[in-house]
Amino acid sequence: MSIEPESIAQDICLIRLSAIGDTCHVLPVIRTLKAKWPASRFTWIIGKVEASLMQGIDDVELVIFDKSRGWRAFGDVRNALRGRRFDVLLHMHASMRANIVSLNVRAHTRLGFDRVRGRDYQWLFTNQKIAAKQRRHVLDGLFEFAEHLGVEERELRWDIPVSDADREFAQRHIDLSRPTLVISPCSSQRFRNFRNWSVSNYAAVADYAAQQYSAQLLISGGNSELEEQYAKDIIRTCHTDPVNLVGRTSLKQLLCVLEAATVVICPDSGPAHMACAVQTPVIGLYATSNRFRTGPYLYQDLVVDKYPQAVAQEFGKSPDDLPWGQRVRNPNAMDLIEVDEVKAKLDRVLGG
Repeated sequence: MSIEPESIAQDICLIRLSAIGDTCHVLPVIRTLKAKWPASRFTWIIGKVEASLMQGIDDVELVIFDKSRGWRAFGDVRNALRGRRFDVLLHMHASMRANIVSLNVRAHTRLGFDRVRGRDYQWLFTNQKIAAKQRRHVLDGLFEFAEHLGVEERELRWDIPVSDADREFAQRHIDLSRPTLVISPCSSQRFRNFRNWSVSNYAAVADYAAQQYSAQLLISGGNSELEEQYAKDIIRTCHTDPVNLVGRTSLKQLLCVLEAATVVICPDSGPAHMACAVQTPVIGLYATSNRFRTGPYLYQDLVVDKYPQAVAQEFGKSPDDLPWGQRVRNPNAMDLIEVDEVKAKLDRVLGG
């Protein structure tokens, strides 16, 4: 049952700790609720890395959960919220870690996912659930929290704050007189998370963009050993000379780089959603995950989608016959994406 809008008081708490892409999805929901109730105050419990991107949002207090601190991180949240009570908790993160965090939030209404989507027993930590719906994009699912509160009209807006220094960083690395392709080749490192395309394929597409469109090439990523090695291997394989920004940007600097770029190529990863936030076209490479659930929300038409083929090979079924969000755990699945298919998407963007 929805809460009547007039019953919404001033203090709203949200929990979405991670990951970068999912926190990008939360922000338009906050914008939507803030547009409806300008006087409301928002407190967002968020991971430390993700907070570095979201820091500075007007009228939103960030309470940082630093998982590197172990159990002390839960105490940090408890101390930050000590003596406070909220009118509504929007429990937007279905994980046991987020459930434990939620125990530190005193709120009359504790709104979470329905029983199917509320993994890790989230339903035990809430007293209201959003309506059960199937096969939704993650962003659409988060907007259901606003709909439950009686807010139907969406404010699909991000406006992530950045500094002049962040913009100057991007300007130093991007020549605005010609097209710029940013390749963010790697997804987050998780067990059996096979989302990365091959080095040789990335290099072939980079060379094509440079030769066909005189595009400037940049490679972005975090400071993990895998990402650093990927960048070195792509640069060594290329016949052109990409700029290597792997491990050399903050998230806000990366956001400015993505904003100044003409197009981004990446697998299912945070930069896909960061690029959407600044409305830079994203060519998403999807084979092991379902683009209709986690693809770049504004640029589904640019996704190279081999998920149905990967599912057929792995399970002998179609995606409609599998649980929503089922991953393909095959290290060869991304090989289904062909270079010519990605070139064709580049032609759509760079060729007008």
